[in-house]
Amino acid sequence: MNTGLFRWRYVWLIVVPLGLAFCMWQASLLAREQALTNLQEEAENELRLSAANLNGYLLRYDYLPQMLATREGVLRFLASPDRQDPMPLNLLLDRFRFTSGVSDVYLLDEHADTIAASNWHRPNTFIGQNYAFRSYYRDAMAGGQGRFYGLGLQSQERGYYFSSPVWLDDTSPDARPDGVLVVKVLLKDVEESWAEQESTLFVTDHDNIIFLASQPELRMNALYPLTDKQRQALHETKRYGQEPLTPSGIQIQAIQSDHSQVVTFREGPLSDEHYLNLTREIPEFGWQMHILKPLSPVVSAQWMAALTAGGLYGVVALAGGIGWQRLRLRRERETFAERERQTLARVRDELEMSVERRTRDLVASNQRLSDEIEERRRAEANLRQTQDELIQAAKLAVLGQLAAGINHELNQPLAAIRAYSENARRFIELSRVEQADANLEQIIELTQRMADISAQLRQFSRKSSDHPETISVQACADYALRLFQSRLRDDHVQVEQYWPEQTLWVKADLVRLEQVLVNLIGNALQAMKETDSPRLTLSARAENRQVVIQVADNGPGIPANYLEQVFEPFFTTKAPGSGLGLGLSISSRIMDDLNGKLQATNLPEGGACFTVSLPLAPSPRATQEVVSDA
Repeated sequence: MNTGLFRWRYVWLIVVPLGLAFCMWQASLLAREQALTNLQEEAENELRLSAANLNGYLLRYDYLPQMLATREGVLRFLASPDRQDPMPLNLLLDRFRFTSGVSDVYLLDEHADTIAASNWHRPNTFIGQNYAFRSYYRDAMAGGQGRFYGLGLQSQERGYYFSSPVWLDDTSPDARPDGVLVVKVLLKDVEESWAEQESTLFVTDHDNIIFLASQPELRMNALYPLTDKQRQALHETKRYGQEPLTPSGIQIQAIQSDHSQVVTFREGPLSDEHYLNLTREIPEFGWQMHILKPLSPVVSAQWMAALTAGGLYGVVALAGGIGWQRLRLRRERETFAERERQTLARVRDELEMSVERRTRDLVASNQRLSDEIEERRRAEANLRQTQDELIQAAKLAVLGQLAAGINHELNQPLAAIRAYSENARRFIELSRVEQADANLEQIIELTQRMADISAQLRQFSRKSSDHPETISVQACADYALRLFQSRLRDDHVQVEQYWPEQTLWVKADLVRLEQVLVNLIGNALQAMKETDSPRLTLSARAENRQVVIQVADNGPGIPANYLEQVFEPFFTTKAPGSGLGLGLSISSRIMDDLNGKLQATNLPEGGACFTVSLPLAPSPRATQEVVSDA
């Protein structure tokens, strides 16, 4: 009996520790997976918000070089820089730099020499420097908008560069830019905001160079060792100056998914920790954003789960042992049970404290997300206001194009008024009152005609209201045609109109619908400039509770590969200087706001056709009758 008991004791001494080790191992694995999942979700949220912040921070300066390139002071100085004092332009660029919050603004001539800069008074001024090797100069001289990031050769500061061509003569189809306007934006503010986070953030380019990082020691390092060919290419572009671009020392320990890894660093301030590394593409700039989250919370969760499982296992094992020996070891069982209760209480308290800390972290993260959402809402409101102002500006631009034709319309009545006035004076001198009265009657009719012409301009230039109204499609199209009356006559354009007998009504904004029709008619006339026997066709019909309006021409049509791009902002097939490519984009936006749709197609017999669709509305008279009956 004693020998069998002794043997069972040895068996339990082996089985119990093995079971304990197995339970703790399984609990640790489950806790690791759960903790890694939570950590990855948290990292993905932080990475998404940080990438959106960086993207928005840079793109808000994209418009600035295009706007400055059209300033009168810039164009006047670029026309003859050798015969003018550059100081007024330097001061102007410096004011724009201060107002917009950018680092530097400077102007290059056609040879890439800097002739004016906002930092003219600094020792490291850009004036006199040649930047022909920079890609933003070459892109702008090719007629496009340039973008470039790298290390400044004079300031040795990392920045992002936006450039735009400056045209002195943009009317010729083969015109070449006469200069380039460049805006440099520093990236320190973005890095400072990252430094406030517990995670480590950094951005790499397509060569895996870390040029943005919350940890200063990571900046200007290569994420992975560079080949000699890569180093030679980077030195030729001088993107990072003479920086050694030493490897960061990162080592991949495990791959979690396509965009997440467990990594360590051989040296540096991050060498004492394992990290979860998540990567997110920033396609607008061709970059990748990385986030490093320490795995210490995962390790802590593993230990906590292992200890908890071990405690529970110990309770079960001890309870079985106590039940087996309770008759003989009652006192020892009570003592041991008390000690275990204290152990469980301590473990429970530690677990509650951990849960409380985690809850505080989640509340703080939710607050940051709420702040970001509110900021996004304010940005969308500002964007909508800016788009409305852009619509009004585009309408005034069309008004300027119509001014030449209106001027011709006004010159003829003015000449006739002068002739009738001189005749009237002569008739009064000869006491021929009837003939003088007839001439004055003609003058009154001519002045009424001039008033009608100017009223068209005033009506088209007014701002739209925020309240839709019931509009006659035929009357709206007739008004749009009257604006082009002189141009249609001078270009010998044949106008064909196909309207139903009954008036078609739509619920829309009168001014905005007129602007869409004016844009479409103006584009059709522009497309038929080189067409023999030009013909403009306007039609409308009711179809499936929709009013379909079509504006067609017999011009060359739209290339098939451009049909999907004609409604994009700044896309145009016209010669430089003939338009910004905003008319169709704004018209499409207006139709979206009016719950309508704008489409472009090519006609089988040649020419383009633009179709406007709007919901059919009851006539105002029918609406009034329903109200009266009620």
